Amino acid sequence: MLQTQGLKSLDDLKAFLAGSQEVEIRTPEREVAYAFIGQTLKRFGYRRLGKAQKGLVRAYLGKVTGLSRAQLTRLVRRAQAGEALRDRRGPPAMPFARRYTPEDVRLLAEVDALHGNLSGPATRKLCERAWEVFGDARYERLAGISNGHLYNLRGSQTYQRCRGRVDKTRAVQVRIGERRRPRPEGRPGFLRVDSVHQGDLDGVKGLYHINLVDEVTQFQFVGSVERISEHFLLPVLAALLEAFPFVILGFHSDNGSEYINARVAALLAKLHAEFTKSRSRRTNDNALAESKNGSVIRKHLGYSHIPGRFAQQVNDFAQGVLSPYLNFHRPCLFPTEAIDAKGRLRKRYPYATMTTPYEKLKSLPEATQYLKPGVTFEDLDAIAYAISDNEAARRLNEARATLFRSINQAQQPAA
Repeated sequence: MLQTQGLKSLDDLKAFLAGSQEVEIRTPEREVAYAFIGQTLKRFGYRRLGKAQKGLVRAYLGKVTGLSRAQLTRLVRRAQAGEALRDRRGPPAMPFARRYTPEDVRLLAEVDALHGNLSGPATRKLCERAWEVFGDARYERLAGISNGHLYNLRGSQTYQRCRGRVDKTRAVQVRIGERRRPRPEGRPGFLRVDSVHQGDLDGVKGLYHINLVDEVTQFQFVGSVERISEHFLLPVLAALLEAFPFVILGFHSDNGSEYINARVAALLAKLHAEFTKSRSRRTNDNALAESKNGSVIRKHLGYSHIPGRFAQQVNDFAQGVLSPYLNFHRPCLFPTEAIDAKGRLRKRYPYATMTTPYEKLKSLPEATQYLKPGVTFEDLDAIAYAISDNEAARRLNEARATLFRSINQAQQPAA
């Protein structure tokens, strides 16, 4: 019940709307609100008020009842016309006459059962022929039904009871991998993977690159395969996983079938690594691997078509030359996280955090605990500091030039 008896004048209403008048208000039921509106209009003599005073009363009614401005306008108009305010929701007093009876719905269900749920126009034509061609009087009303209303009848409860429940086609649920983002919590070993296609030419597929990136250290290994199938992919994927100096704890991919399959899952199970996959409509779930596709693989191997028969040569270059350069000699930016004034998590990439993936690995607290058995930082230091960054880049460029020269010469037609 509304407790507004303390508001007796327009000045009281003005003070109430300004928030300085203390009045207890409880949200009313619809019938109580209608009665309250009628009483308030009479109490303040709404018909005799000026325009500004009427607006004050309507604002007061809107705040107390919670009704919209349009609803209040209609109710005030009806009250001024002498109508009793009542809830008009519910079925109409005189509903439209039903054209199609439950018998017609059951007849439609029978037609659909016989013909196997044809399209609306085809079912309509069957009903029309049953009445006009074969003289079945039961189809007289259905013979003139519209396509749209035919589907309405198919959705009715009577039809559903006659036809039973029909399940819609369900998407295939592959129960391999958990659909979520990895949670490395500062530990290396949580890898992101993606595939990069090296173009088509005249209907001939190019080779594919396998790109594996560690989320925390950005350690990266790249391999190449002739085709993206289990026969070609699994040996290269196993070699790439073995190349990482630390223990593999997680493996995250998009929803491509080249990774979401039983053989890859079995390979990861041997490593005791958790298997996760990207969520629908979450484009950032595998953003690290996708960004490395452009900044590393496309940068060094380009977009041009490379036939699949050269996959072994490209794979030797990617694993033997490109991957060591990326891990020991190419600096990367690493994010720092902070909460802004609005409480949102912001990532920044300050210059001070830039370092190579190997130096990032060494900087982790108690980094030795993450290394694989038999791998030491002394051995890795010997690789990392054997040559300078510039010398590593020079050797990378020479090896890449030699690789593409060999591919181009092999594709030149004989004179």
